[in-house]
Amino acid sequence: MTILFDIGKVLLDFDFESSLRRLIPAGDPDPEGRMRRILGDKDAFERGDISLEDYLDEAERQLGPGATRQNFIAAWRGIFTPNRPMWETIDRLAADGHRLLYFSNINPIHAPWLFEEYEVFRHFEGGTCSYLARLIKPEPAIYHHVVEKHGLVPKHTLYIDDLPANIATGEALGFRSHLYDLHRHDAFESWLAAQLG
Repeated sequence: MTILFDIGKVLLDFDFESSLRRLIPAGDPDPEGRMRRILGDKDAFERGDISLEDYLDEAERQLGPGATRQNFIAAWRGIFTPNRPMWETIDRLAADGHRLLYFSNINPIHAPWLFEEYEVFRHFEGGTCSYLARLIKPEPAIYHHVVEKHGLVPKHTLYIDDLPANIATGEALGFRSHLYDLHRHDAFESWLAAQLG
């Protein structure tokens, strides 16, 4: 069985704001506004519409002279924590010979670093990163890209994601889809067992 996994809130939990908030100068009169400005172009960055250099330049402008590029990258990468229950499931699926692929809205600060940093990715044959595909979920075009790139048959492919809009597109295109909740891993396990028969 081929199984397509989102990364954020599925394989890894993340918290952008707590990590990035440490870079905002103390006494800033509008820390929430500054945070919105820093994250405001994230979708365009993950679609590959903004280059890494341009994104880092803008982040430095938004954060001011107290934040270095290196600190920003470290904070941006420091958002993740492993989802251990899912990692145990991945270990089992890999041992059983299933084909595992990642499918993520992701940017070049996180990838390929993330694939080298977290051991769970050793089980993955590969996958699709939005910034490389120049497409983004939930747009149908990136799902068609994934089908073609990996030779998938949607009705024979399991797809796991945490966002309802992404799952809706997956279901519309015929993927056997599950809306994942980090706090209800048991519900995923029940669904998975039923899908694998």
